[in-house]
Amino acid sequence: MPPPPSFAHVDTWIFDLDQTLYPHEAEVMALIEGKMTAFVARETGLSQPEAYALQKTYLFEHGTTLAGLMAHHGVEPRRFLDEVHDVSLDTLVPDPELNSLVSSMEGRRIVFTNGDQNHAVRILEKLEMTDLFDGVFHLEHANYVPKPNLLTFELMMKAHIVNPKTAAFFEDSPKNLRPAFDLGMKTILVGPKADGNSDPWVHFRGPNLKYFLRDHFA
Repeated sequence: MPPPPSFAHVDTWIFDLDQTLYPHEAEVMALIEGKMTAFVARETGLSQPEAYALQKTYLFEHGTTLAGLMAHHGVEPRRFLDEVHDVSLDTLVPDPELNSLVSSMEGRRIVFTNGDQNHAVRILEKLEMTDLFDGVFHLEHANYVPKPNLLTFELMMKAHIVNPKTAAFFEDSPKNLRPAFDLGMKTILVGPKADGNSDPWVHFRGPNLKYFLRDHFA
């Protein structure tokens, strides 16, 4: 379907993966974060509370826990990713309405994730969304340098020939939208952090992706 006027210039729709293509309430990330804390505790010898605090520090300072572990502890990324992404996806169910809304968006559709390839494949298959996207840019493509690093955005745009002036980016993390805004993309924050958010680099907000698309594209 044709996009609403605010998005009439957009020919490339970019979507974060976790907690964007599925609701926060599914708690998949909570399972992953639990495994991250256990990994950090084992690698550092810290208690669980200390490991959790360090994990969040690395997330804030480096963009992902993995990037902090690589920088400060020399952790091999494949070992970390295989362990923390080995979680149940039983809480994820396909959403036919959301899938229909996404499939109706005219233009290219790309997934841009801080997760690895295996994780992206598992999530998209479970949600029955694999065929809805023209490409996936994952953490290996970025040499394990995560969003919001500007270089990672530039690598994604080069790989998929994205003109940021004609792109829109859906994310559940406000900080990951800032580089997109600076590059000229339309930015849409979805999920719990949208409520009360007033960051000037966020153009639009919605409680989740489905409700936003329903309100603006249906």
